[in-house]
Amino acid sequence: MKTRGRPFRKGNSGRPKGARHKTTRAIEALLEGETEGIGRKCIEMALAGDGTALRLAMERICPVRRARVRFDMPAVESIADLPKAVGVIIAAVADGTLSPEEGSAMGSAISLQCRVPELSELEQRIAALEEARGGSR
Repeated sequence: MKTRGRPFRKGNSGRPKGARHKTTRAIEALLEGETEGIGRKCIEMALAGDGTALRLAMERICPVRRARVRFDMPAVESIADLPKAVGVIIAAVADGTLSPEEGSAMGSAISLQCRVPELSELEQRIAALEEARGGSR
C-alpha cells in the first residue's frame, strides 16, 4: 500500500542516524590511505600554476567568509519600536545595503527579541493566577 508523506511504517524511522550511503562508503574505501597523497598532488599542481587546483587549495585553506554588513539600526526595546526597526530593514534591503536573506534574518531576530518579554509577562500572569487559585497542581 502506497502512503503519502510517510515513506515508512509506523515505528520505522528509516536510515539510522550516522549511516552513510553505499556510494559514500565505496568512495571512502577507494581513498583509504590516499588522502595525504592526493592533497600533496593538489598542492603541487597549484604551485605549478594549475588554476583549478589553486582554487581548490585556497577554498580549503581559507574558505570564503560571509560579508558583515553594518547599518544604523534603531534599538528595539518594546513592541512600539517595531515599525521603525522594520522600516529601517526594508529600506536597507531596498537600497541594497542588505540582501533579502539578511533582511529576513534581521526581521526574525527582532521578532524573537520582542517575543521574549511577552513570554516573560505570560509566565508572570500564569504564576499570579495559580497563586490566586491556591497554588499550582
